[in-house]
Amino acid sequence: MRIAVFRKAHFNAAHRLYNADWTPEKNLEVFGPCSNPNYHGHNYELEVKVAGEVDPVTGFLIDLKILKQIIKEEVEDRFDHKNFNLDTPYFKEKNPTSENICVLIHDLLSKRLGSEFELTVRLWETPRNYVEYPA
Repeated sequence: MRIAVFRKAHFNAAHRLYNADWTPEKNLEVFGPCSNPNYHGHNYELEVKVAGEVDPVTGFLIDLKILKQIIKEEVEDRFDHKNFNLDTPYFKEKNPTSENICVLIHDLLSKRLGSEFELTVRLWETPRNYVEYPA
């Protein structure tokens, strides 16, 4: 029996969208106030979807306590109340857009969950804007 389970999480983080090769004016033109040199923050909402086959012995797809702990360790502990630009090596050379953050979260969780599960990550940057990976 194939099924999907979902887990929601939340974290707060700051970032700045900019291209170091561009002038401040060009960054402002492309990224608007998100290019503020003093950074800005979001209250991110995360939804993790795990799909696969139900274990006939336990009746679980995955123990949700385990999924909760993986999300806490890989996402919440790593990013909550942090600055993506300054505190996350992944973003030293990559712009911390919602798209790039979502892909990173997917990659971090995939490594912990293994290939037996199909994983989809949704990340809300605002109540009206979210990204999903894979699409």
